[in-house]
Amino acid sequence: MTPAARRGAWVAATAELGLSERRACRLVRIHRSVARYKPRREASTELLTRLRELASERRRYGYRRLAVLLRREGFVVNHKKVYRLYRDEGLAVRRRKRKKLAGAERVIPPLPEGRNQCWSMDFVQDSLADGRRIRVLTLVDNYSRECLALEVGTSLPGARVVRVLEQVSRIREKPKTIVVDNGPEFAGKALDAWAYENGVGLHFIAPGKPVQNAYIESFNGKFRDECLNEHWFSSIDEVGAVVEAWRQDYNTVRPHSSLGYRTPDQAVREERDLALGLA
Repeated sequence: MTPAARRGAWVAATAELGLSERRACRLVRIHRSVARYKPRREASTELLTRLRELASERRRYGYRRLAVLLRREGFVVNHKKVYRLYRDEGLAVRRRKRKKLAGAERVIPPLPEGRNQCWSMDFVQDSLADGRRIRVLTLVDNYSRECLALEVGTSLPGARVVRVLEQVSRIREKPKTIVVDNGPEFAGKALDAWAYENGVGLHFIAPGKPVQNAYIESFNGKFRDECLNEHWFSSIDEVGAVVEAWRQDYNTVRPHSSLGYRTPDQAVREERDLALGLA
């Protein structure tokens, strides 16, 4: 029994059965100081209200990310207090069941040492309300965790993939390597020619080994859980607007545990300032 449950049994024993305090404590095996204890913790109404609002806005965030957001807004609170309120209010994230897959050999990918050293690409599939299938090309920087692009379409051939890479390369340096699977869009002539012309290496993972592209697989899980599964899309244009808004939020607002609960933009700025001696 928990201390709270023992305290409840002690109250019942003294009030309903008429036992003395000392005898009731021996009966339920609780110390008298614990039995007499009265909680003095009072949650701030403003804190509790804001926690409920954030949990409602960001339904797939756990208490740690919510604690980061609260501290950004000026609340002086640690993650333990947020967890207690989060639990008491019944705000816990509902775990979605995942299909069990056959076990595969774990391969630890080499850690990138800087931005634009290694990118990862993949596709995520979903459907519109009318049943039409859609695909989203996902592109991330493995070092900074930035989501560089989310391209939506019913068909995304190799030429479309190249166009996305060209658009991203206009605003940032081209990567040294891009990790991809063996899909026809990545293994075709269009991407191969672009990579050769721009001095970019293509690293193809072994067939049936998605763990070798762990960065993009982790991102795809978050993208599906926090964005695609939270919306009911009626058109391609709506999908494009929603996923782009989510991409901006992912890069500038969402706390990342792998970055010390900073955002990718924040981590990049701090690294740049440190390199320039401004930190």
